[in-house]
This record gives sequence, structure tokens and C-alpha cells, in this order.
Amino acid sequence: MNLTSKTLIAFILLFYGLNAMAQTAKADFKYWTWLTYDQKKKDKEYNKLFHHLRENGIDAVLINTNGNPDDLKKMAGLAGKEGLEVHAWIMAMNRPGDKVALQHPDWYTVSREGKSCYDTRPYVDYYQWLCPTREASRNHVLGLVKGLAEVEGVASVHLDYIRFSDIFLPIGLLPKYNLTQDTELPEFDFCYCDVCISEFEDMHHKNPREMEHPELDIEWRQFRLNKIKAVVDDAYKIAHDHNKILTAAVFPYPEMAGRMVRQRWDKWQIDEVLPMVYHNFYNEEIDWIGWVTQQGVNDLKDTGTGLNTGVFIPAIQPEEMAQVIDQAKQNGAKGIAFFDANALTDEHLAVIKSSKKP
Repeated sequence: MNLTSKTLIAFILLFYGLNAMAQTAKADFKYWTWLTYDQKKKDKEYNKLFHHLRENGIDAVLINTNGNPDDLKKMAGLAGKEGLEVHAWIMAMNRPGDKVALQHPDWYTVSREGKSCYDTRPYVDYYQWLCPTREASRNHVLGLVKGLAEVEGVASVHLDYIRFSDIFLPIGLLPKYNLTQDTELPEFDFCYCDVCISEFEDMHHKNPREMEHPELDIEWRQFRLNKIKAVVDDAYKIAHDHNKILTAAVFPYPEMAGRMVRQRWDKWQIDEVLPMVYHNFYNEEIDWIGWVTQQGVNDLKDTGTGLNTGVFIPAIQPEEMAQVIDQAKQNGAKGIAFFDANALTDEHLAVIKSSKKP
């Protein structure tokens, strides 16, 4: 056999090897959905739902039990019996109606206007944001993470609202609130509580309350990015100490997330992220899903963090589902997550099931 023949055979083997790897990667592509637990529903209703989801291609369910480990344990058992992977979905820094937190008004973030989320809520009534700097409030959140991480049959603790309140809303939502946001408005700029200000001042020898334009101060912005990162990194340790991984729902890509909600998730210690690539929120077309997915994958290069593209089902027609799934697959996502299970119609599920066929 001459050198040319050997080279040709090597090339063929390499081609088929890479092709096999690509096929394996596609086979491992995971389908997730978010689901909020309803105490009014009977177990048999959940048995039926979980069976239906699994039969139609869903691999993993992110279940919100409002931080209740007992409810999570029950749901993990029901979903696990149907072969679904279970993730403990928790509202992290935004804790609407949290009975423990409500006993401590000082735990809540304060706007540049000096108003607390405890009684003055930005945008909507369910925005009750806890301060990530205060030891008591952050420990409360981490305590909830620990309680969920201790539940058997759970693959990850899944952090949602792991950020500050929206400085900028997605452009598609602005008309709903009759807002124009072309700068960081004081009523949406957090957190200016005494603890945040004092700690920052000790570190940088300047007071954001006294700045004419605190929104332009790089150190002040980074301080708050770091405070969210610190909560995530502590949650990561807690999850791993209990043999769980840590996942999170995040804004579309790091640069956007950092600007809109103080959330630079490419800097976090975290196993997997599920960016909420809700194209209609940003007045974008379906191909934007692919572009944002690729941007996030590129930003995570060499971090070890996996990315699963999150999509908003009410904005996706069943006939568009194959294209949406393909946008995530072809741009490097490990999977795709659907918000939410209740919005998935039989027509949507039929496309999902079909997309998993070899």
C-alpha cells in the first residue's frame, strides 16, 4: 500500500469518525421544559402529564415548588417513574410573597430613588427583589438552595431570577408599560441600600448616592455583577456538595444580560445555563434564536459550562418548531428548553418527537 492509499484510508476513517461523533452529539441533544407545581392537581394528573411529555420526546423537567423540598420530593418521584430527569427550579433573588423574607424589610433591594422593593415594586407587583450583598438575605436564598439540593432524585438546582431587577426591559415589552428606556432610570436601578453603599465605599472610596451619574461608574457596575456572581458561586458549592449540578435560567447572552439585569453569566461557576431566547420579546425573527445561541456558546468557550437554548412556546407556531429546534442544534446548544409545559400543545410535541428520530 502506497502513501497515497494510506492517506485516503485515514481521511475516510476520520470522516466517518467525525460523522459518528456528530450523530452522537445530536442523539444526546436534550429537550427540557419548565413546570410549576400546582397543589390542587392530583398525583394521577401528574402521572398522566409526565408520561405524555416523556412519550413525546421531553427528557427533563424543571419543576418550581416555590422552594418547598417536600413538594419537590413528591414531584421528583412521580416524574422519575416516567423516566424524566428532574431539576429543582427556584426563584432566587426575586422572592415574591416569601413569608420569611417579608418579616425582614431591610433584606430588599433599594432603588437609586431610595425606594425599597419591599413596598415599592418596579414594573409588576411580583417583583420583590432581595439584596445579594446583605448576609442575612443571601443566606436565606442559599438556605433554600441547600434544602432543594438535599432532595433525592434531583439532577440540579436551577436558579431563576438570579440577577437584579430589569434596568432595561426587552424592547418588545416597553409598550406594555408605556415606557421609554434610553438610559438607566433611577426607579429601575438597584441596589442602593445602606449595606451595598457602605461596602462599595469602603472598597472604592466613593459613594454612588453622591455621584451625578452613577450609571456611568464602571466599578459600581462591576460591584453589583460580582455580588450576583458570589451568590451563584456559593450555590454551586452547595449543589456539588450534595452531588447535584447547578443550572440557571439567564438572559439571552452575557453582554446583553450584563447591561439589562447585572448578570454576566459567562463569569459564573455553573454547570449549565438555559438562556431565555424569547425572540418575540425583542421584536426579532426566529433566526435570532440561532444567532444568540452561537453568541452564548462562543462566550462560554473553555469555561466548561454547557448551554441549552430556552424558547417561548406561545410565540412559536407548531409549523415553526422544527426550525426553532434546528436553530439551537446547528449553533452549538446541548439542548433546548421550552417555556412552559402548559403551553406545549400536542402539535408542538409531535414535532419534538419527530425531531428525535434518527
